[in-house]
Amino acid sequence: FQYLKRFDQGHNLDTFCYKAHSVEGSPAECLQHFLLHCGITDPSWSELRNFTWFLNVQLRDCEASVFCSSDFVQDTLQGF
Repeated sequence: FQYLKRFDQGHNLDTFCYKAHSVEGSPAECLQHFLLHCGITDPSWSELRNFTWFLNVQLRDCEASVFCSSDFVQDTLQGF
């Protein structure tokens, strides 16, 4: 949710890192962002769950990868 919210606001996500204990927005706002970005019209709960699970895995792996670190690739892959 934190990534999607910042993406919608036009923030630079290259240096953003998920904060597990940071509470942002309301449950309704979170659900709204998931519905907007899941790519399925009128998704079921399981489709939303699969979307959020996949997004979470991809973002966690991206944050952990040295190849996606803004310190490492900032000058060559900005916005990657």
